[in-house]
Amino acid sequence: MKDIMSQDDDRSRDRILFHLKTRGSQTAADIGSRLEMTSAGARQHLLKLETAGLVESEDQREGRGRPRKYWRLAQRGHDRFPDRHSDLTLDLLRSLRDVFGDRGVERLIEHREHASVADYRKYVGERRSLHQKLTALAEIRSREGYMASVAEDTRGSFLFAENHCPICAAAAACQGLCRSELAIFRAVLGTDVTVERIDHILAGARRCAYRIGRRQRSIRP
Repeated sequence: MKDIMSQDDDRSRDRILFHLKTRGSQTAADIGSRLEMTSAGARQHLLKLETAGLVESEDQREGRGRPRKYWRLAQRGHDRFPDRHSDLTLDLLRSLRDVFGDRGVERLIEHREHASVADYRKYVGERRSLHQKLTALAEIRSREGYMASVAEDTRGSFLFAENHCPICAAAAACQGLCRSELAIFRAVLGTDVTVERIDHILAGARRCAYRIGRRQRSIRP
């Protein structure tokens, strides 16, 4: 009987890991609802996965009231899902550089940058406030696998965080991709907005994060 219960627990935890991998950060209540288990049961599994180093949590404030705890995969959890796409991407980048040189790689990055700006503007551009724009940008980036979130910063600006980088291997081999990501945000949000990267995964941080705020207008005498 204990072996059967243990197997059931293992399957439940595997389902939770898969759910977090495919849908990004979630609360225990959201996971329980999706996987047809109680919030308490989901939380118990999450705590055991956290002890094993497979998941981690972060409190996020959403309006008034107490912060909600969101769970996401830790790096060890991501490693449970073999991914050969990064190997293919690296091979393609190396082949592109061999055939077309560094300028060919730069042209590819520029093409991707222009296409991303156009796509993001369609989704973000109609929002009025900066917070609305950032929320929309976080939604589309999360769908792309970046696990993005927005929070108000104590400096009167916003903290835009991306807790996962699906292009990390490619970005490590081609620094122009990270430079392009920053340029994309600035182009989409407009010239009256400042975007400063304050955390960088490739520099050893656990996430990429940006401080974003309205540009201060200079007062002429």
